[in-house]
Amino acid sequence: MRTLPAFVTLAAALALSACVAPVGPVEVTRFHAPDMSRLGQGTIRVEPAPGQADSLEFRTYAAAVARELTRIGYTEPLPGQSGSSTASAQVALLTLERNTYQPQRSNSPVSVGVGGGTGGYGSGVGLGIGFDLSGKPKEQVETRVFVSIRERGAAPTATALWEGRAGFVVRGDSPLAQAPLGSAKVAEALFKGFPGQSGETIQVK
Repeated sequence: MRTLPAFVTLAAALALSACVAPVGPVEVTRFHAPDMSRLGQGTIRVEPAPGQADSLEFRTYAAAVARELTRIGYTEPLPGQSGSSTASAQVALLTLERNTYQPQRSNSPVSVGVGGGTGGYGSGVGLGIGFDLSGKPKEQVETRVFVSIRERGAAPTATALWEGRAGFVVRGDSPLAQAPLGSAKVAEALFKGFPGQSGETIQVK
């Protein structure tokens, strides 16, 4: 069997990692109540926040958030079990926002430059015209999630135990623009170092 040269294998690996990596880190901000003793324990269920559509894409992100919640110490209710069956049961209200936009060029695709010395005809002054043939900028996809952890049955006006938001932007052709990879990335960043420093915004690579 023919073996590829080492530099070819390395180049392929670098190309693959470049496709998977997001354009910039995930920006995360968290807030929490002074009493954190009820966080990270008991049963919890991820549900759509008011106004959030319960779509297939939403469920993919909800599943990623649920995995992170169990990782930090929560447990999910058993199938058919009501989330209110335990006094300490909580609910994680999830909002998902996905936006696609086309960046605009910051400069003209045609540039004109003058080079050489000063003087009249034949003095060496050159006029150069350059054309940018790189094409229009790639379409960008922005993903933002908001999670609010509350006591089950608490009044809508009650202060949340914990709230967090996270977001990142990638090119439309990036694997992270798709729900399976994007949901795992943003959920992991959102709950990294849970509960986090209240009011602090961090960049998670």
